[in-house]
Amino acid sequence: MRDKYVDWLRAISLIVVVVWHWAFTILQWTPSGPEPTSPLGFTSGLWILTWLLQVLPLFFYVGGHVHLLSWERAQARGQGLGAFVWRRIRALSIPALGLSAVWVAIGAIVTAVFHVDWMWRVVLLVLSPLWFLGVYLVLIALLPVSLWMHRRFDVLALIWLGGAALVVDVLRFRYGVEWAGWLNMIIVWGLAHQAGFFYDRIVILPRRYDVGILWTGLFALFGLVYSGIYPGSMVGVPGDKWSNMAPPTFVIVALLIFQIGLVEVLRPSMERVLERPGWKRVNETINRYALPLFLFHTTGMAIALGLGWWLLGSLGAKVPPDLSWWLERPIAILAPLICTLPVIYLYGRRRKNVENVQPKR
Repeated sequence: MRDKYVDWLRAISLIVVVVWHWAFTILQWTPSGPEPTSPLGFTSGLWILTWLLQVLPLFFYVGGHVHLLSWERAQARGQGLGAFVWRRIRALSIPALGLSAVWVAIGAIVTAVFHVDWMWRVVLLVLSPLWFLGVYLVLIALLPVSLWMHRRFDVLALIWLGGAALVVDVLRFRYGVEWAGWLNMIIVWGLAHQAGFFYDRIVILPRRYDVGILWTGLFALFGLVYSGIYPGSMVGVPGDKWSNMAPPTFVIVALLIFQIGLVEVLRPSMERVLERPGWKRVNETINRYALPLFLFHTTGMAIALGLGWWLLGSLGAKVPPDLSWWLERPIAILAPLICTLPVIYLYGRRRKNVENVQPKR
């Protein structure tokens, strides 16, 4: 039986990222092309919202749980680990590579024909959110290693990964070894993914432990952020010396603990809600479309901005954002959504056509 709450968390974590990009991206036009920024750099205290809305730790956590379950089912059917890993990699990488190829081709054609040098900047902005899929694919490839660590060392694997992430931050912030920070792209997100292997054990804990996990993560966040070493925002902010995301810092580990506690505290209420017929349909719908929506949401956003430029003759926004900018946020979500849906539809049709012409096994 499927865990409806897991499905909900996985889909919502992707949709929150999409809505964040649509609603809170401020595009400035510079001589070198479009330059993105966000209201976080101009609105005091807004960064606290990122403790709830930066949900990639939760996505990797749920992903680890889903991969473990899927592997156990595949193993019961007699499938080997290598074949299982390759199938998962192929399912995720083909759409992402196809999208990348299309945008690279568009960039090359527009640059060659119209001599628009900043077109490559547009291509980079459209494809940049796919970085997390790249990390996710690496973690899938490393699944044999993470499964071995889980069987052999159990919770010690999490402790060692957390310690490694902290050592990397010491090297980066205390000794100025900047390149070491990029090791945390695998260590921190690998820890979140590995933590998903403990999902079932966390679920059965008494409620007081859920509250304890939440407060542990929250106190850790406050302590780390107000130490003066780490930024308060869980996403990059223009003007900040460092970012907690690029590359990730140990603060993301504290954020993961906080979010695990939060979703477990909310579990009883959400499980009751998701049993209602209307919410069941919503859950099924968003799970069907969450990944394609994430994959193509920047394409839809680029189309919406291009149409706005063509129809209204303007592109970009003033900074700092004013009241009218905040009032326009629903439109900033609706317009890219309308432009993304046809792309998802065409992708779905093409995928069905490809599956129909493949020989049956």
